[in-house]
Amino acid sequence: MRPVLIGASGAILAVIAVITVYAQVGIAPMALTADDIEWDTERSNHRANIAGSNETSGLYIYRTRFPQGFRNQPHFHPDNRVVTVMSGTLHVGYGAEFDEAALKPIPAGGMWTEPSGQPHFVWAKEGPVIIQVVGEGPSGTTLTNP
Repeated sequence: MRPVLIGASGAILAVIAVITVYAQVGIAPMALTADDIEWDTERSNHRANIAGSNETSGLYIYRTRFPQGFRNQPHFHPDNRVVTVMSGTLHVGYGAEFDEAALKPIPAGGMWTEPSGQPHFVWAKEGPVIIQVVGEGPSGTTLTNP
């Protein structure tokens, strides 16, 4: 019986920790339609910050728009991320080398994770793609083979 109590206590502490972290983020209330989102078109991949900033501490959410044919070479980030495909199909793979055989097509509504330090790569093979990235900053990007 004792291990069950310890497991339940650990789960409760984990929930409290998550609530505490997100309570410190300070995200303002907002409601956006797709037409409300402002894209930064000066970047090679258009980007729209939704909440927070990946350059500072705390939760951040942004969207990136990839043109058809875009290939992101293997890279990794210092933070854990969850990514959702908003439109199109993005081919996603894990590893330090770009390997077409390792790619999995993720259609709109699908998602993948990017654990801290895990090299990954993507390809917008069939057409343009929009993704939404959620992470805990500060973040950054390191290429595996610069």
